[in-house]
Amino acid sequence: MHMDIAGSEEIEASQQQLWEGLNDPEVLTRCIPGCRKMTETAPDTYDVELELKVAAVGGSFNGAVALSDKTPPAHCRITVSGEGTLGTGTGTAEFTIVETGPGTCRLDYAGEGEIGGLVAGVGQRILKSVAKHLTKQFFKDLRKHFDDTRKDAGAT
Repeated sequence: MHMDIAGSEEIEASQQQLWEGLNDPEVLTRCIPGCRKMTETAPDTYDVELELKVAAVGGSFNGAVALSDKTPPAHCRITVSGEGTLGTGTGTAEFTIVETGPGTCRLDYAGEGEIGGLVAGVGQRILKSVAKHLTKQFFKDLRKHFDDTRKDAGAT
């Protein structure tokens, strides 16, 4: 089953801070919903372990993430692939970071993927809803990371 996702998010961080966060496996592990572990296997290439719940079905996934076509601190392409108890998935996405003011950025993203196996059986409408929920959770956690970073910087 084919799936597309796109959007824009405002983030209170400088372009450089946001770039660094999106390229930091520790930050991504905390922000990607269900991410248990992210291990660098080569420069800009990671093995990922996820524990996710899709609709009423939960399962684990093992996959790979690679970053390419990097133009720091503004643009990057991401390639993902994985398989697990719920099925398989592959996809690509691109993100662009645009500074919109002092200490604020807009992150534009667009991607597409193919999903197969048990998870594809829940239907495209439900999967799109789950994808939107997971994306919303990612950005909520990313904003919290930058809020916490600002609080920590103010406390020192």
